[in-house]
Amino acid sequence: MIDSLYIDDLIMSSLKEDMPLGDITTDNLIDADAKSHALLIAKEEGILAGLDVAERVFKLLDSSIKFTRNFNDGDFVSKGEVIAEIEGNSRAMLKAERTSLNLLQRLSGIATKTNQFCKKIEGLNASIVDTRKTTPGLRFLEKYAVRAGGGQNHRFCLSDGVLIKDNHIKAAGGIKKAVELARKNVPHTIKIEVETETMEQVQEALDAKADIIMLHNMTLDMMRDAVKLINKRAIVEASGNVNLDTVYDIAATGVDIISVGALTHSVKAFDISLKFL
Repeated sequence: MIDSLYIDDLIMSSLKEDMPLGDITTDNLIDADAKSHALLIAKEEGILAGLDVAERVFKLLDSSIKFTRNFNDGDFVSKGEVIAEIEGNSRAMLKAERTSLNLLQRLSGIATKTNQFCKKIEGLNASIVDTRKTTPGLRFLEKYAVRAGGGQNHRFCLSDGVLIKDNHIKAAGGIKKAVELARKNVPHTIKIEVETETMEQVQEALDAKADIIMLHNMTLDMMRDAVKLINKRAIVEASGNVNLDTVYDIAATGVDIISVGALTHSVKAFDISLKFL
């Protein structure tokens, strides 16, 4: 369930973008009191996410519209299956169609891609997590879709977690100094993560007692060596150019977390159509 307090502003902004001066086609062709019945149909198989959002688009334009679901977020749907039935004012349904589909298709695409990654590493101990490589303004929803697909969330924003990356390390004067400053200045409840690219940096992060050590763009052999060196003294995250062909081998190195930017930054929209009866 997605909190409507968050999504209402986003939806209204999207609707205003789509019809700033109304819908010139619908408003001039369709009677104001006309009623219609439509189906949301899956055009391929995958995992659904965003049905709350899709329904809310219709309800914001006409609260009397009936939106009957045959599936829930996180469910697998096959090609040709009816995801939901929509009944109500024709004008409102036509005006809501594109915005509703854009959001539902985007989120379902993310959930489907996430599920593909999760299935690739079934039986291993690693978890698939997202990154901050999200569509501006849609991060909350896109990270929700990752969870619907079986993945987990990395930090939501720059405010809720310390992640010391290469440029932070250079600017602060080294890993040890960067971690010391973080320990001194951030609340004790916040974990500290350090991005590393060499075994020397992994050792530095260990010596500094980082809570999480990211192995960035490392070879499989380097990852195995790093996991052995860390020896459960910190959570181990793998990142960098992860794809469906490489994710199993990465998980098999013993890392705890695999962060995948592709879950959100370049995902294909899930194909869904709305058909009036």
